[in-house]
Amino acid sequence: MSGLPLPGHPLLSFEALAEGILIRRYKRFLADVELDSGEQITAHCANTGPMKGVLISGQRVRLRYAPSPKRKLAWTWEQAEVPGADGQPCWVGVNTARPNGLVRAAIEAGCLAEPLGQISGIRAEVAYGENRRSRIDLLLTPGENNPDQRPIYLEVKNTTWNDGTTALFPDTVTERGQKHLKELMGILPEARGVLVPCLSRPDVKTFAPGDSADPVYGKLFREAVRS
Repeated sequence: MSGLPLPGHPLLSFEALAEGILIRRYKRFLADVELDSGEQITAHCANTGPMKGVLISGQRVRLRYAPSPKRKLAWTWEQAEVPGADGQPCWVGVNTARPNGLVRAAIEAGCLAEPLGQISGIRAEVAYGENRRSRIDLLLTPGENNPDQRPIYLEVKNTTWNDGTTALFPDTVTERGQKHLKELMGILPEARGVLVPCLSRPDVKTFAPGDSADPVYGKLFREAVRS
């Protein structure tokens, strides 16, 4: 795959986002926002969880405008401004559809070559697990120079909750997340199971399972690490 990007160069580029003030988030998928232009719009919220610590009424938000006949809403909520770990405002990525593409771009750019080894192919949303009823975010094929030739099943988790400079996942009970950990352990040792928490905020430096939100997930996480 391609060489490492230069420091300071983004892995992905997007069009400029519009900014505004969050009025309310409701029905999990909807958010009403007053744009800086004064126009009030309804945006799609891809994050269906409680958004603990990053959902603040009256906060500044950033949105992407992408009208399409296939979409009911032309706007998508991308980022939220929150008090950072140092007390200064910072932007948090709340669109849960973003991390998979970002992690894939990081792999393609060689940014994860040290833990993963050389990768020759990437497939998304591949069926696996019990009765093949789950889908892995990314299935990686090792390159010929990779010392471990086992396929790599890689799961990505968007992580926005924090305790100081420690990022935490999950921020609520997640039976789906628990199932993913069990299934990643289930593919061992014939394949490699990898979990990538995508830390979607700039003020965190470490990661830990969100035990206070889901102690079962925390227990399974540690069991998975040991295995």
